[in-house]
Amino acid sequence: MARGQHHRIHAQDRLQRNRLRVAQEAARLMSEHGIRDFHHAKVKAAERLGILDAQALPRNNEIEDALREHQRIFHAESQPQLLQERREAAVEAMRFLDRFDPRLVGAVLEGTADAHSAVCLHVFSDTAESVVLFLQERGVPITQQTRRLRTTRDEQKEYPVLLFAADSVPFDITVLPRDALKQAPLDRIDEKPMRRASLAAVEELLATADNDDEFERMLSSALR
Repeated sequence: MARGQHHRIHAQDRLQRNRLRVAQEAARLMSEHGIRDFHHAKVKAAERLGILDAQALPRNNEIEDALREHQRIFHAESQPQLLQERREAAVEAMRFLDRFDPRLVGAVLEGTADAHSAVCLHVFSDTAESVVLFLQERGVPITQQTRRLRTTRDEQKEYPVLLFAADSVPFDITVLPRDALKQAPLDRIDEKPMRRASLAAVEELLATADNDDEFERMLSSALR
């Protein structure tokens, strides 16, 4: 093997090792410190490891894979219970918000939720005020924010977000217009339309949680 080729292979191997190290450290930070933003987690992880090469920053899906592995190794007893509790809380909230066609999204749907995770829902109304009024009339204290979501690879839009807690479980409700039921915003992990599950789909996920093959089938076919 030529010396130059050997050097390139060695450099590529080092890059892949560093990507894995950053992904694993980012997963640890997300799991143990509650960091929710993938970009922030991997930048912080690279800084902690002294890795300065931007090419060594893993993709978001690599971090999610590392997070699943971290949870499997270090939180095998606690994380499934926390996930189950949040899915049960999601079902109750979705029944409560039924008139707004709620959809479950994010870590609670995907299976990576932990003690730091909010139950994230999309609800649909052409006026955010109707959702706010619905909650206020029922005595739910909310905090209002906004969030930018990518509707296409080149376009972002800002949407209202309503935050509240119930039985110590945080909820994060994004209000989208009715026509957004047809097309989900892009996921921050793989830039594909977000997976979104209806109430019926979440109830089925809960019912099949102990059957890994059936669980994966259900998750893959969850309604958008």
